Amino acid sequence: MSQSYTTQMDAARKGILTPQMEQVLANEPISKQELMEGLAEGRIAIPANKNHLNLKAAGVGKGLKTKINVNLGVSKDVCCFDSELNKAKLAIEYQADAVMDLSVSGETEKFRKRLVEQIPVMIGTVPIYDTLTRTGKPTEEITLEDWFETVEIHAANGIDFITIHAGLNQKCARSIKANPRLCGIVSRGGAILFEWMEKTGNENPFYEHFDRLLDICQAHDVCISLGDGLRPGAIKDSTDAPQIEELITLGELTKQAWEKNVQVMIEGPGHVPLHEIEMNMKLQKKLCHNAPFYVLGPLVTDIAPGYDHITSAIGGALAAMHGADFLCYVTPAEHLRLPTADDVKQGIIASRIAAHAGDLAKGLKDAEIIDHKMSKARGALDWEGQFDCALDPEKAREYRKSSQPGEKEVCTMCGDFCAVKRVGALLG
Repeated sequence: MSQSYTTQMDAARKGILTPQMEQVLANEPISKQELMEGLAEGRIAIPANKNHLNLKAAGVGKGLKTKINVNLGVSKDVCCFDSELNKAKLAIEYQADAVMDLSVSGETEKFRKRLVEQIPVMIGTVPIYDTLTRTGKPTEEITLEDWFETVEIHAANGIDFITIHAGLNQKCARSIKANPRLCGIVSRGGAILFEWMEKTGNENPFYEHFDRLLDICQAHDVCISLGDGLRPGAIKDSTDAPQIEELITLGELTKQAWEKNVQVMIEGPGHVPLHEIEMNMKLQKKLCHNAPFYVLGPLVTDIAPGYDHITSAIGGALAAMHGADFLCYVTPAEHLRLPTADDVKQGIIASRIAAHAGDLAKGLKDAEIIDHKMSKARGALDWEGQFDCALDPEKAREYRKSSQPGEKEVCTMCGDFCAVKRVGALLG
């Protein structure tokens, strides 16, 4: 029997409960009706390519737990696909919700296929990068067919969501030139398209032929993550005219995608000072019709290389509190090098802390249960209970083991002065 819907959005609009929706419902504090209404109206997306056969589907959007993404992939200087696959498996171990392959060198399609075969979480890519890698052409020699052939390949490979910087059109290009920035364009995809547009004089191919992109995505049920090619890479550039100009365009493209039942997420900044994060979240939701918001960080200061997983977690928690639905992790290696496996782990944990803190702040149903369980274990000096609740039980156990107290029920910071030990029985 042939499938009677094209995409998860189409299914929801027809009142069809898909297997992917059932998987989401099993892991979220939301009703069937709320999920299907959210999908039908675009407030929720379930990136689930028909060719990603081992996918354990997850939802992104209103009323759902804040999700986190792990970026990985090879470069010309560090090109070991086995190492990147191990990072993807590490991401699964530490409960990341998505993996994005940003590879820019080597046999990229072969690696994508391995990811899709072995990784059960949603997988994203940026076909714009891969067009240059696949063709080997100088940017200005890339053709319209080259751009779209790459998208077709990624969709056929089973990629669940693709970042496409379709909003960086000629109008936005004029805006970035008319409004000079401290840090220019920091998005790789945005920079490639801007260069192509400047050197060829043509309109952004994905903006001009957006319907063609939608047809590909509809055929495979690929979610479009509308990329922010003009995201700020410095806090001084945050919330400037080019960023907002592009965001307005992304809102227009979102409505166009929904008309064809294609799921959409909106990508957001970037480097944003604390006092502008709430405004950015509200602007996106307003201008993009409450589509799910996927943010990189945001990083709240520019001066912490080596610690940008922390600057990102600070911004990510505040962003999630004010409506961001999906956090792209940032590792300690951000701005410095390709991350190692340990960098990946640190980035995941920091991002998970931010996501959970955001869920607590916005009152997501049942989010506080694990915190209450941890507190109960602490109050009982139940160390194994505490480890079981920890985001990183291994690290917690290592710290405990490294400094053994004279009295086993307490720790070496307080010893006999442990407040819990002294008054626990008195308080009952």
